[in-house]
Amino acid sequence: MRTPLFVALSGINATDNPGPGVPVARSLKESGLDLRLIGLSYDVHDPGNYMDFLFETSYLLPFPTKGWPAIFKSLKKIKKERGLDIVIPSLDVELPLYIKHAHELEKLNIKTFLPTSAQFEIRNKDRLGEICRLFGVLYPETSVVHSIDELVACLKKGGQLPCVIKGKYYKAYIVNNIAEAINKFTEIANEWGTPILVQKIINGKEINLIGLGDGKGGSCGMVAIKKMTTTEIGKIWTGVTISHPEIIRLGELFIKKTLWRGPFELECIESGGKLYIIEVNPRFPAWAYFSTAAGINLPERLVDLITKGSCDRSGDYKAGRLFVRYTYEIVTDLKKYSQLALQD
Repeated sequence: MRTPLFVALSGINATDNPGPGVPVARSLKESGLDLRLIGLSYDVHDPGNYMDFLFETSYLLPFPTKGWPAIFKSLKKIKKERGLDIVIPSLDVELPLYIKHAHELEKLNIKTFLPTSAQFEIRNKDRLGEICRLFGVLYPETSVVHSIDELVACLKKGGQLPCVIKGKYYKAYIVNNIAEAINKFTEIANEWGTPILVQKIINGKEINLIGLGDGKGGSCGMVAIKKMTTTEIGKIWTGVTISHPEIIRLGELFIKKTLWRGPFELECIESGGKLYIIEVNPRFPAWAYFSTAAGINLPERLVDLITKGSCDRSGDYKAGRLFVRYTYEIVTDLKKYSQLALQD
């Protein structure tokens, strides 16, 4: 009798600023693999905690700011209580910890498939210009600032308004004047720290690519989409899958040049027939299920890479598939909330 694999997923904050955990879970549920999914949450209010149709159970983890020992203790507890074979971390802020300490998880026979520290660092928002120049790819004019004084000096010197104010990990806002820029700088810095990026606006179509690299320069599949409408902070609300050879070529170049290991997302703007890279995310995006519904189940392929060392590499998907995000409600017993809140 085959033993199921226990797979833990973070980023189950399926809110107006959704994480990738729930769409990755949906993809794995449709994979046909014998899996038991465990949610990893940082907030008792995360909707994924209450999605019993996806997750067998969920656990609250200490915030990454508490450091690795606290998170590692929780993972060992899960391993003991439930069994834990694979962890798929999905949040930028936690990834450096998992990357640095993956060998400790390996000793417990808990598998991951993550980029290296060098790969993670080279695509950081404050270093992305370097990789774009290295690859000969266009990148919007961007300045890195660490204080409000630097921000104001940058805006006055560059005449960049309106512009985009971006956090190192999360959030990006279009601002039209210095007062708005200071407000958003303060908001992001208070939540995620500095540096903050000041980026020139490139007007055009938002084109994104999801992909999976095998760590040896090979692609395990990619899907391109065009964002049609977005939320205030740029999260896709409606979109469509597209056939776009140029962004596929860009994704292949990224994988080949970096030997990328694991999932990723390229965020681009197409303007005047040219592609500009805006961000490179080192994990599945929150629209990961869209690729599955279009014909390429990348979370399933990731699990296959981890367990078998190989996976399906077919690249065909359906263009013209429409993505529509919507809100929904779960009504459940308060007992689940209490159990999570009282977890040790």
